[in-house]
Order: sequence, then structure tokens, then C-alpha cells
Amino acid sequence: MKTNKRRMLAEWEAQSMVQLTWPHRDTDWAPILQDITAVYRNMAREIAKREALLIVAPASLSAELGKMENASITSFTSNDTWARDHGFITVEEDQQLVLLDFQFNGWGEKFEAERDNAINRHLYDQGLVKGAYEQHLDFVLEGGSIESDGQGTVFTTSCCLMAPHRNQPLTQQEIEERLKAWLGAERVVWLNHGSLIGDDTDGHIDTLVRICPNDTIVYTGGDDAHPDLRLMEEELRGLRTMGGKPYRLLRLPLPRPVFDEEHNRLPATYANYLVINGAVLVPTYNQPDLDAEAMSIISQAYPDREVVGIDCMAVVWQHGSLHCCTMQYY
Repeated sequence: MKTNKRRMLAEWEAQSMVQLTWPHRDTDWAPILQDITAVYRNMAREIAKREALLIVAPASLSAELGKMENASITSFTSNDTWARDHGFITVEEDQQLVLLDFQFNGWGEKFEAERDNAINRHLYDQGLVKGAYEQHLDFVLEGGSIESDGQGTVFTTSCCLMAPHRNQPLTQQEIEERLKAWLGAERVVWLNHGSLIGDDTDGHIDTLVRICPNDTIVYTGGDDAHPDLRLMEEELRGLRTMGGKPYRLLRLPLPRPVFDEEHNRLPATYANYLVINGAVLVPTYNQPDLDAEAMSIISQAYPDREVVGIDCMAVVWQHGSLHCCTMQYY
């Protein structure tokens, strides 16, 4: 029986808006700014059809972006654009929303993130987000590193939460105790396998394994270059729900290799999709057969929602994808 009054909401629950932190010339997107802006406009257009948008952008872009329908613009110059990892994590407690503000440190101090880490406080002080503010800036936690079923189970990966320059010297047990307290989890499921070549998040779960309604898990399948994904698949087959039943597993294809200009493989994945009101936005990679297969599989997990493909070739150039660019609010 669930005794914790707090719970981390599931992504498929009713949302009020989605946050985008917009690309600009002072981010790493500068060399392909036109291409990535086109992707963001496509994302914004599909989201705004179904719910409100909150866009964080430099003041110089406010007039242009202000022309978008169903969008609120707030002026703030970010280091980068990964709203999933610098955004608030929302929980519910006694039928009230609580906005958890964790530290974002550029995935273990790999990148500058001081301005990104201040966005949440700016949004709250401006009255742009709803809920009680709760500060946890002494603990590093990115939204892409955790998944919730909304019923007391939180999923994560040990390779990410135990990676250097995050929360050492805390042990895994000590981190789990904090997650349970702050996220209202009855249990934390740790996956010990799974990572993508080119990933610089240390194995965010939203690139690998996604939790869906009705005890369903959608996950990234492996190839010869990713044997660890096959071990992850074995882990998933051994998982049980809190009721003791196996999960329904849906295996996503891995996109054919995508490389940067120096021929480094990029971490393209179909698992990095976004669930919004009435739809699921799925990253695509100009691979029509695999793009269609992935969208069909995801539609099995969300049969009541429209599945919409978004070309994310420009996003993967910076080692991310669609879900990484967004954060939903309830």
C-alpha cells in the first residue's frame, strides 16, 4: 500500500505547458543556428496546437518569438538549450504541485551551466510556473536521468547517477534514499547496463528506456557496436511491477549510425520522444524505414495519441534529441 503522500508525476498525465529554452548565437548551436532553429520551430508548432508554450530566450529574440501562437516568452540568456536537464522536476503532494529545483552542472562539469542553473529561479520569480518552490541546489539531478510511472516507481541508471562530479561521495543507497524522499518514490529501479556511443550525459535513461502507461516499457535495442544494450534488455526482462508482474516490453530499433564531420558516431535514439496532451512527438533521422518502425512501436504504447515525427538530425549534432530539448509542466 502506498503511504508516501508525494509522488513524481508520469509524463503522460495532463499538462499545462511545455518549456523550450531557445537556441541563440551564444550557444554551441552557432555553427548550425538556422538548422536547429527550424527544428525548434517545428517542435513549437506541434506543441502549441495542443497546449501552451513557455519559451526562454535572449531579449534580442523576444519580438520575433512573440509572434508565435499560444506562447509566452521570457527574456533570459542561457548557456545552452537542454530544458529537460535544467528544468524543474514536478511532484504532487496533497493535491498541490511542488517544483523541485536541483543543481544542473553540465552533466558532471563537462560544460558551462551557471546561467542554465539559474533559469528555474527566474521562471518562479516571474510567476511563469505554478507550484511551491523547493530548493535542492546542493544535489545534482537532471530530468533526463529519471523516469516515473506516476505510481511510486522511479527508474534511473547507475552509470549516470553514480558518475563522477555529480554527488560524490554519496553511495548509491544514500542517493536512493534522497530520491525516495524528494520524488515520493516507493522504490527506485536502477538499471546497470545501457549507454549510447557519443552520449555525454553518462547514460540518461530517456535515451534508453521509457516508462509508458499500463506497465509498458519502450526501450532502445542494441547492435554489434552496443552490446551493453543487450545486457540492458536482459535486465528489463527480469523486472517486475510492484504487483509482481512482468512488464510489457516494446523494443525500438536503433537508428543506423549517424556521424559528425569528424566521423564520430552520434547518439541517435528513438527513445528520446516527448509525450504531450493528445500526441507523442518522436525524433526522426532521415531513415524512412526505421523512422516509421519506431513511430509504429511507440503508437502501440500510446494508442490514444497522435504520433508525430520531428526531424532531429540537427539536434543529434549536439549529442541530444527531442526530449532533451523540452520540459513539461502540469
